[in-house]
Amino acid sequence: MNRARIAVIGAGWWAAQSHLPHLRMRQEAVEIVGVSRLGRDELQRVQERFAIPLAAEDFMEVLQRTKPDGVIISSPHVDHFDHAAAALNLGAHVMIEKPMTTTARDARKLVELARSAGRKIIIPHGWNFTHYTRKAASLYAAGAIGELRHATLQMGSALTDLFGGDQLSETAGHFFRPSSSTWADPKRAGGYGWGQLVHALGLFFRIVPLDPTEIYGRLGRSAVNVDYYDSTIVTLGNGATCVISGCATLPKHLGYHIDLRLFGDKGTMLLDLERERLEVHQHSGERIVHPIGPGEGTATYSITPAIDQFIDVCQGRDVEVDADGLVGLRSVKVLEGMYRSAEVGVPVAISRDF
Repeated sequence: MNRARIAVIGAGWWAAQSHLPHLRMRQEAVEIVGVSRLGRDELQRVQERFAIPLAAEDFMEVLQRTKPDGVIISSPHVDHFDHAAAALNLGAHVMIEKPMTTTARDARKLVELARSAGRKIIIPHGWNFTHYTRKAASLYAAGAIGELRHATLQMGSALTDLFGGDQLSETAGHFFRPSSSTWADPKRAGGYGWGQLVHALGLFFRIVPLDPTEIYGRLGRSAVNVDYYDSTIVTLGNGATCVISGCATLPKHLGYHIDLRLFGDKGTMLLDLERERLEVHQHSGERIVHPIGPGEGTATYSITPAIDQFIDVCQGRDVEVDADGLVGLRSVKVLEGMYRSAEVGVPVAISRDF
């Protein structure tokens, strides 16, 4: 197959640390045709470091001059919609970093735009692209727990510094460091929900393909007024209830905490990435265990399988996407609803116009 022609919009900390190095490693399958970011000096550093032929601060210049097969969007959260819509309108597949957008209305527009253009959206939720998440999704789809009645989803991260307006200590020595304007500014979709809980939501909606219909949220805030703590009750389309919890203040020596429990009318499913367990227990007494190897849970987190899947898509291969636009849309619905509910103090219904 011909090499996939891929452009990158938003070449900041995460793109320079994860996306671009892996694309360079896949030179047999990928040609990086262009890159865009703000800041002339920073842009030049990226262009030289990764040997990219075209670099421009104007993302439309990159898109129009390169006409890529695919575009990776790793710009600030609030810019995802504009960048992804432009790429889709020019006929490119898109991989959009989390969160897909910061409003459900914009996320829905991207889903509809991709569908009408015959293009694919991939959201690089790292845990979605693992064997155990795929197994959990297939067990759920096969009716292993029956009809979902209730769920609990908990995520914790050691990111007190990032959402407190300080530098993320783990990024010392990286090519770039995270910008506080993305992660710790309440006016630019900063906070734990948009920045981290979205990972757990992407995992949840890969396994449970149900639309959220009502959200009730409460937040605990950091010193810079973004959320450190998220408490949310979600009603799903089939009437099931879901309790979702997020926490940014784990000790630094701990890895991520991800714990998902699904309660159906035929049994329960547990996916605990901290303790590396995937189990189904049915009322009939049957037990299903899918092994998760040491280090495959939250000890390591990688988006390279998502990038590899995106390369396959851009080369025209027919692949099942592990985190598509609907996963992104449902995650954004919960987050936007959570923030709205926390602001007004009452549950928020998710309507078509939400």
